[in-house]
Amino acid sequence: MPNPIVYFEIVGKDKAVLEDFYRTLFDWQLTPANDRYTHVAPGAGVNGGIGKSMDGGPGHVTFYVEVESIADALTRVEGRGGRRLMEPEQMPNGPLIALFADPEGRVVGLIEAGTMRNG
Repeated sequence: MPNPIVYFEIVGKDKAVLEDFYRTLFDWQLTPANDRYTHVAPGAGVNGGIGKSMDGGPGHVTFYVEVESIADALTRVEGRGGRRLMEPEQMPNGPLIALFADPEGRVVGLIEAGTMRNG
């Protein structure tokens, strides 16, 4: 069975500018999580988030793919010429995630199925 895309992130230098841009452009509903991150509900399709770049860099857009096992997926990534960028990390009140780069350097996220924590 194919692995679905289940989340997206838009991260950059100025979270407020990005929020205003995407809210007014696409009429997305935004719900602040904290001063660095806002949840996005586009109304249909995949939910996501808008945030401030952790390192102050230009940011990125990332999509997240749901997998049964992040450890197994990262092993497959490395076996196909990709590389790990972020080891598995449990997000507060959220899922277990990891990041990798494809063979050309594009960043892709992984979310492990069944790891969402509530409250």
